[in-house]
Amino acid sequence: MRNLWLVTEFTIKEMIKRKSFIISTLVLLIIIATAFNIPNIMKMLGKNDFNEEILVIDPENLFEGNVEVLNQMNMGYNFEITTENLNYDQLKQKIENDKDECIKFTKNEETIKMEYIVESATMNFGTVPQELVSIFTNLYSKIQISKLNITPEELATIEPEFDVVLVETDENAAKGNVTIMMIISLVLFYAVFFCAQQVSVAITTEKTSKIIETLVTSTDSKTIVLGKTLGIGIVGLVQVILMITVAIISAKFCIDPELLNTIFDVSSITPKLLILTLVYFCFGYALYSLFFALTGATVSKPEDVQYANGPVSFVAVIGFYLAYFSMMNPSSNLNKISGIIPISSPFSMPLRIMMGTATNSEITTSLLVLIVTTILLAVVAIRVYSTTILNTGARLSLKEAIKMAKENRE
Repeated sequence: MRNLWLVTEFTIKEMIKRKSFIISTLVLLIIIATAFNIPNIMKMLGKNDFNEEILVIDPENLFEGNVEVLNQMNMGYNFEITTENLNYDQLKQKIENDKDECIKFTKNEETIKMEYIVESATMNFGTVPQELVSIFTNLYSKIQISKLNITPEELATIEPEFDVVLVETDENAAKGNVTIMMIISLVLFYAVFFCAQQVSVAITTEKTSKIIETLVTSTDSKTIVLGKTLGIGIVGLVQVILMITVAIISAKFCIDPELLNTIFDVSSITPKLLILTLVYFCFGYALYSLFFALTGATVSKPEDVQYANGPVSFVAVIGFYLAYFSMMNPSSNLNKISGIIPISSPFSMPLRIMMGTATNSEITTSLLVLIVTTILLAVVAIRVYSTTILNTGARLSLKEAIKMAKENRE
């Protein structure tokens, strides 16, 4: 146990001393803080909001100045109306200077022509946004209806107020905040994948620096593998906690509280969910770190690590996307399968628990499969590592490394 802690402590010190780790952590924290500060940055640059600035040209006064009413409805647009009949060059100058778009209305006999003028139609896929068409169609209809002297009762029969209700037939219908689910999934993927990947880098680096020879003479292979896995895991967990802390502080001070409560509704996050998420993080990290330890043991040069890690990286990405796509259809069989398969359960099951679609038996089965798979992989990784630990020649294939370990055992 003492040797395990010594290897863990050594790994932690080596990790936090690396310039790449320090720089990447600082960059991540800066990106997170900056992302939450975008509204304040936009204000400093003179942009008070994210609403699109649209100039409405109405030379025939079809809307009778009522476009200003639309600005009070907070639809994501700031409308400015003018009855001046601007030509093409004047419109082009308006867009280049201070407007995102212009809309010009002219009436031709029985039809109303709507010209949507933008600098480039690429962002709109070459089409006029149907939302804008509906906005001005409804506004014009209301203006014309108001001229018919229709009573409020008669108007109510023409424009009924629909009470829209969403009803789900699935008894296990998903619940929870989609934004929170996505964030949890991404954080887990980063923590499990990128932190675990450091295990193979650490193993290969120590081979080339001859540190491994010192470790081999003072402890056994099992202690080295487990110590490195534990040390990098602790560093990764601290890094994730830092990221979450910076995100929470930035959100609290930079985003409007009402908007924050709407987007980041944390009511579905319970103590049970937090504990199980931590458990899945630990075992998911252990699983992938042992995968990477296995690939790291087969190479002797740092430049070969990326190539050797390719298959494991591919498996991790598949696991993440299984969780992501199953979240799009929470009641599907794919969702249940992704929660059981060990390569995807660390990303998928916490989301299923949050959505309320995972039963206690499914959670138990998922954890048992994940734990057993991790233990079996640990046995294989330790045996392969002990066989190839001093290999400094050509890179071994995973099949060759496992074969060597099997032969040595016999």
